[in-house]
Amino acid sequence: MRILLDECLPRKLKKHLSGHECRTASEAGFAGKENGELLRLAEAGGYDVLLTMDRGIEHQLNMRGRKISVVILRSKSSRLRDLTPLMPECLEALATLDAGQILRTPRQT
Repeated sequence: MRILLDECLPRKLKKHLSGHECRTASEAGFAGKENGELLRLAEAGGYDVLLTMDRGIEHQLNMRGRKISVVILRSKSSRLRDLTPLMPECLEALATLDAGQILRTPRQT
């Protein structure tokens, strides 16, 4: 699966997404792009998932008919040490993610 890490996430998070091809928005040439444009560029670039911490993104985007999905990491900060514990659930979610879906992790019960 091809995963694009939003600019709000640390680059080193890539090593915790083993088995997937990961690039940061900067590496992909998408630095500074707003959410809608970023999603369009990522989808056109063949990415399957946009990984972000931006909780407002789900209210800004229309995912109907999209080939790309969005996973929103809910953490107290964007520090690697706060995000790393979310990776097992994130990897599990990636395995079952459908195109056009927005998923939040950890999931609230």
